[in-house]
Formats: sequence, structure tokens, C-alpha cells
Amino acid sequence: MKNLFARFAKDESGATAIEYGLIAALISVVCIGVWGTVGTGLVGKFTTISDKLK
Repeated sequence: MKNLFARFAKDESGATAIEYGLIAALISVVCIGVWGTVGTGLVGKFTTISDKLK
């Protein structure tokens, strides 16, 4: 039983998966923020063009 816990403590394969998951989550949050900002800017541009066409 002691050997099992020692092997479990030395196993780092799960840590790599968690790190990749955190990196993916951070990239997703940044993308959502950028897309929100770009989307707001585009709505403003299209509104201006629409108003000028009327």
C-alpha cells in the first residue's frame, strides 16, 4: 500500500493535462474578450453606414 502511494505521488502525467487545460481556458477567455470588443466596433461601423444610407 505504501508503494502505491509513493508511485501516485511521483506520477506527473495528470499535472501536464491540467496545465494544458488552464492554458486553453486562458486562451478562450482572451478570445471571447477580443471578439466582444471587435463585435461592438463592427456594430458601430455598420450603424454609421446604415444611417448614412438612409
